[in-house]
Amino acid sequence: MTERKGTFKVEFLKDIEKDVQAKWDELKIFEIDAPEDGSKGTSEEKYLVTFPYPYMNGRLHLGHTFTISKCEFAVGFQRLKGKKCLFPFGFHVSGMPIKACADKIAREMKMFGNPPVFPVEEETVPAVVEREEFVIKDKSKGKKSKATAKQGAGKYQWQIMQSLGMVDEEIAKFGSTDHWLEYFPPLCMADCKRMGLHVDWRRSFITTDVSPFYDSFVRWQFIRLKERNKIKFGKRYTIFSPLDGQPCMDHDRASGEGIGPQEYILVKMEVVGEMMGKMAKLKGEKVFLVAATLRPETMYGQTNCWVRPDMKYVAVRLKNKEVWVCTARAARNMAYQGFMAKEEVVDTVMELVGQDIMGLALSAPLTQYKTIYTLPMLTIKEDKGTGVVTSVPSDSPDDWAALRDLINKQPLREKFGVTDAMVLPFQPVPIIDIPGYGDLAAVTVVDQLKIQSQNDKDKLADAKEMVYLKGFYEGVMVVGDHKGKSVQDAKPLIRTELLSAGLAEVYKEPEKKVVSRSGEECVVSLCDQWYIDYGEEQWRNLTQQAVDQLNTFSDEVRKNFNSTLDWLKEHACSRTYGLGSKLPWDESWLIESLSDSTIYMSYYTVAHLLQGGTLTGTGSNELAITADQMTPEVWDYILLAGPAPKTSISKAALDKMKREFEYWYPLDLRVSGKDLVPNHLSYAVYNHVAMWPDSKDKWIQGIRANGHLLLNSEKMAKSTGNFMTLSDAIDAFSADGMRLALADSGDSVEDANFVSGTADAGILRLYTLVEWVKEVLADKSLREGEDNFHDKVFSNELNLKLTQTADNYEKLLFKEALKSGFFELQGARDKYRELCGDAGMSRSLVLRYLEVQAIMLSPICPHVCEHVWSLLGKEGSILNTAWPVAEEVDMMVIRQSEYLMEATRDFRLKLKNISNVKPKKGAAPAPAAPPTHATVYVAKSYPAWQCLVLDTLREMYKGDKDVVVDNKAVSLEMGKKTELKKFMKKVMPFVAFMKEKVAVSGLSSLDTSLPWDEMKVLSSNISYIVTSLGLEGVDLALSSELGEKGEECRPGAPIVSFRTEPSVTLQLTNNQPHTGLFSVACPILQGDTVRNITKRLVRMERNVKDGSSVSLYRWTDPVLGPRTMPDLKTPLAGLTQIMENESFSIDLEKNLVKLEGLMLEKGLIFRIEQQAAISA
Repeated sequence: MTERKGTFKVEFLKDIEKDVQAKWDELKIFEIDAPEDGSKGTSEEKYLVTFPYPYMNGRLHLGHTFTISKCEFAVGFQRLKGKKCLFPFGFHVSGMPIKACADKIAREMKMFGNPPVFPVEEETVPAVVEREEFVIKDKSKGKKSKATAKQGAGKYQWQIMQSLGMVDEEIAKFGSTDHWLEYFPPLCMADCKRMGLHVDWRRSFITTDVSPFYDSFVRWQFIRLKERNKIKFGKRYTIFSPLDGQPCMDHDRASGEGIGPQEYILVKMEVVGEMMGKMAKLKGEKVFLVAATLRPETMYGQTNCWVRPDMKYVAVRLKNKEVWVCTARAARNMAYQGFMAKEEVVDTVMELVGQDIMGLALSAPLTQYKTIYTLPMLTIKEDKGTGVVTSVPSDSPDDWAALRDLINKQPLREKFGVTDAMVLPFQPVPIIDIPGYGDLAAVTVVDQLKIQSQNDKDKLADAKEMVYLKGFYEGVMVVGDHKGKSVQDAKPLIRTELLSAGLAEVYKEPEKKVVSRSGEECVVSLCDQWYIDYGEEQWRNLTQQAVDQLNTFSDEVRKNFNSTLDWLKEHACSRTYGLGSKLPWDESWLIESLSDSTIYMSYYTVAHLLQGGTLTGTGSNELAITADQMTPEVWDYILLAGPAPKTSISKAALDKMKREFEYWYPLDLRVSGKDLVPNHLSYAVYNHVAMWPDSKDKWIQGIRANGHLLLNSEKMAKSTGNFMTLSDAIDAFSADGMRLALADSGDSVEDANFVSGTADAGILRLYTLVEWVKEVLADKSLREGEDNFHDKVFSNELNLKLTQTADNYEKLLFKEALKSGFFELQGARDKYRELCGDAGMSRSLVLRYLEVQAIMLSPICPHVCEHVWSLLGKEGSILNTAWPVAEEVDMMVIRQSEYLMEATRDFRLKLKNISNVKPKKGAAPAPAAPPTHATVYVAKSYPAWQCLVLDTLREMYKGDKDVVVDNKAVSLEMGKKTELKKFMKKVMPFVAFMKEKVAVSGLSSLDTSLPWDEMKVLSSNISYIVTSLGLEGVDLALSSELGEKGEECRPGAPIVSFRTEPSVTLQLTNNQPHTGLFSVACPILQGDTVRNITKRLVRMERNVKDGSSVSLYRWTDPVLGPRTMPDLKTPLAGLTQIMENESFSIDLEKNLVKLEGLMLEKGLIFRIEQQAAISA
C-alpha cells in the first residue's frame, strides 16, 4: 500500500463516525424486540440475518469483515424498506484451537522458560514432487486450509502471539483457556462497533459450558437429535489425532481443512521366491508386499511391482501373523484401523530400504503372469499409499515409461541388481479398451506425446489425466470375468471379489496431509465415536427439499449444496479434548465445534432475555430465570411449539421468549464463505430439517456464500505481511472508507479483491460529498421555477438509479448497488451540473438528489450519510427513514440525453482527429488555424433505399433480435427488390452495419426515424455543444442539403463539418496586481462582442474561471494611452470600458481590429471582478 500524503480527510471521516455512533448509542437504534401483540413476523415485516460466529483466537481480519459486510449492507437496506431487522452476533470458542494454543503456551513456558528462549533451527529443504495415484477429484470439497494462512511465520505459539503485537507479560496469561475467552470477544465487539455494525449486542454470547444458557440450549438440541435417531454410536473411519487421542475435525486442524479419508484397496502380493539379505530372517513366514491402489480393475494387467531403492520401508506383523512390507507412515495408519494385534501399536519386525526388497519374486492376484518381480521406480512418493506400487504398463503411462526404460537400458538394470529375466519377458497386457486409444492406452498416449523417459514428469502428468479420466468414463473391460462391461460397472464388482477372496484389504489414509492444532500429523482411525448420520436416506431427501426452496443467490452455490448432499455421510460429533458442551448422555465426551453450531441462530431470538447483558450469561436477567430452569421441555415449548412445561418459570416469561422466536424465525439470510458449504452450511440445513421436520416455515430461507478476500490482488497471509485486521483497516481508511471498498471488492463466489487505492479514492469521494452538500446548501444562486430539459433528464436518471439500486440491494449485489447508487448517480449529477452551465441547477431537484443520494448510500456508508442527513436539517436518524419511492421513469428523455452526449462525444473525436492530421511525408508542416465553427447535419429519416432495407431486415428478424439472419439469405432477398438495383454495392455493407447495431441495441435500431425531434434536442443544447467543442458557434442543418453525401447521416447519428472563420490576433493584458494573469494573444472574429471575447478568454486562460466577471477596456487615447506609466492607485485612469452592445470588426488585409470604427492597434485591457480574481 502506497503511503498516503496526508490524513486530514480520513481523520475528518473518523470524527464524523465517532459523533454518529454516539448518536446511535443514545437512540439504542439497533436494539430490536418482537412486537408485543404476538404477531408472527412475515418476510414482508421482519428480516433476520446472521454471520457464522467467528472463532475467538485472534482479532477479526479483513476476510471476516468482507463476509460480515454482506450481512450489514443487507440489513441496512431491508431496514429502509420498512422491515424490523435483527442482526445478532455471537462468539465461538468451542473446539480444540483455543485449548491447543493455551496448552502450547503452557508447554513452551515449561520447556523454554518465561519468557521462553527458543532454539535456533536451520531451514529444511522442501521435498521433490514424486509419483502418486491419480484421483478423480470431488470438486465440491475445499482445497486449502485457512488456519495455515492465519498462523503467520512463527513456529511457536508464543511467536504467533508476538506477531499480534502482544508483550511477553500478556502472552503468559494465554496459558489459561479462560484468558482467551475473556480477552478476544470484547476486542472483537469493540472493532465491530467502530465499523458501525447494525448489531443488537444484547443478544451476544460465547459458546461452551462457560455460558450456561447456551450450554443448556446445545444439550437440548442433542437430546432431541438422539431421540430422533440422528445421532448414533459405532466404529467409523475418521481423521484422527493420535496426540490428542480423538477425531480431528476441520476446525481442529492447523492444515488440511476439508480433507477426508481416502479409501484404497491394498493388493496383497505374496513373496514366493527365495528371500536374501535382511529378508532371509523371514524365511518360513507368510510375507506380502502390499500396494495401495484406487484401480482394482487394472490388476489383470500387472507385469511387476515397483519400489523405490532409497526409500525406507518396514516389515510389520499383523494380528493374523502375516508380515506386510510398506512404509512406516502407512503402517502407522494401519495400526489405527484394526490390522495390528494391539490397537494403535505398530509391531515392527525389521526396518528396510527399497534395495533390500529389490528383485523379489511375487505372486500377484488376477495377473496372467505366474510370477512378477519387484523393480526400481525413482518417483514413488513417501506421503501417499504404502510406498509399494503395482505396475500396469498397458494403462499407466508412468508404469510404461519406467518399464520401457528398464527394458531398453541394461546399465539401469545392472545398477539396481535386476536381471534380464525379471524384466525382458514382461510386456503390457491389454485389459481395457478406450475409444481413441485402443487396448494399450498408456503405450499409445506415451507415443503420441513423444515421452522419452520416466523423467518427463510434465508430459507424464498430462498423459495420466488423458488415460485415466477417459478410461474411467468410457473404458470397457476386455479380459476376465467381467469382459465387455464398462469400467465403471466392473470396478466395484472386482473390488468385492478381491476382498472376499482375501487377496486385498480396505485401507484408508488422509487424502492429503492433515496436521492438528497440536502440531501432529493425523491418521485415519477406525474408532468408536458418536456421529451424526447425515447420509440417512429419509433425512437426506427432506434436506434436499430444504435446499430446493433455499435462495442461494447463485447457481454455483446451489450446485455445491447438491453435490455435498450426494457425498456427505456420517460426521463425528464428539471428542474428548478441547472446549465445548458435554454430551448430555455421556459427559466423558464433548460436542465438537461444527456440531454445536448448526441451529444456534434460533438461540439469538431469546438470548437478550437470558444473557443479562453479559457474554457468559452468568449474571441476572430481566426474566429472573436461571440456566438450570431451562430444561429440554422449556426449550420444546419455546422453539418447537411443545406443550406447556412443568416449570417454575412464569407463563409470561415463557410466552415472551416464545413470542420472540415465533416472530423472528425463520432465518432470512445466512452469509458465509463458500468453503463452508460442504460442512457448516450443509450441517445447518440438515439440522434445521431434523429439528423442525414438519415446519418448513422454520427452515433457513436464504444462504449467500462469497469467495475469499484478496488484499491488493494477493492472498492475505501473516507470513507474507499482506494482512490486515478490521481494526487496522478502520485506522487506515475510516469505517465508511473501508466499507465502501468492501462493497466494491466483489459480489460473486469467486475471490474478491480489497484494493487500498479504492479505499483511498472512497475517502476522497465521501469527503467531497460532504463538502459539496455544504456548498450547495450555502449557494444562493440555485435556480427556482419550472424544470428545463436538463432538469427532466436528471430527475429521470435519479429515478432510474433509485430503481436499479433497490434491485441490486435485493439481490445482494452490493458492488452493483454502489455502482448504480453512488458512482453512476454522481456521474449523472456531474453531467447535469455541466449541462446547466450559466443557467444553474434547480434548487428543488438538487435538494431531492442530496436526500436520495444519502438514503441510497446509507446501507454501505451509514456514518457519512447520517451526517449529511443532519446537514440537510432532517430530524431523527437516516436509518429510520424510508427508501424513496421512485417516480415513473421516462426513458425517452434519458435516451435523448444519451443521444446528445454520444453525438457531442463523436463531434469531439472528429475535431481531435482534424487537429492531429499529420503532414504528408516530405512536406513541411503547415500551421493550420484551429476550427472555429461547425455545422451539424441531421437526418430526419433514412434515404428511401435504406428504409426498404430496414423494413426487409425487420421482417427477417421476426421480432427476435437473437434470430440468426444469414447474409446469403439477406442478399437473395435484397436482390428481389427492383428499387435497390442501383444501390446493391452499398446494400450489404449497410446490412452488416445495421446487424451490429441490432446485436448491441435491439430491434429499435431498425426504426426508420427517431421517436423524438432530433433537431430540437440539438438546438436547445447548442450552448453546451459550443462550449464542449471549444468553438465560437455551431449551426444546424438537414442532411438533405448535402445531397448524396448526406446518406452517411442517419437518424440518431448526425455528422459534423468544421470550418475556420478568419480572425486577427489582439493582445489582451490584465493590469491587476497579484492575480497571476498577464497577457493573452486572443483572436478576434468579425462581429465579435464583449461576451464572445470573454468566453474565448475563459477557454484560453485557465486562471479565468467565469467570463461574466471579466470586463474589457480600451485606451481612451489610442496613441498616448499605451505609453502612459500605469498607476496602481488609479488603474482605470485613461481607460474606457467597452459596452456589451459594441461590436468588433476586422480588416484582414491590414491585420487590424476595429471597435465601432475605432482602430485598436495596441490591444485591450481586461480586468476581473475582485472576488473572482481572488478565488482564481
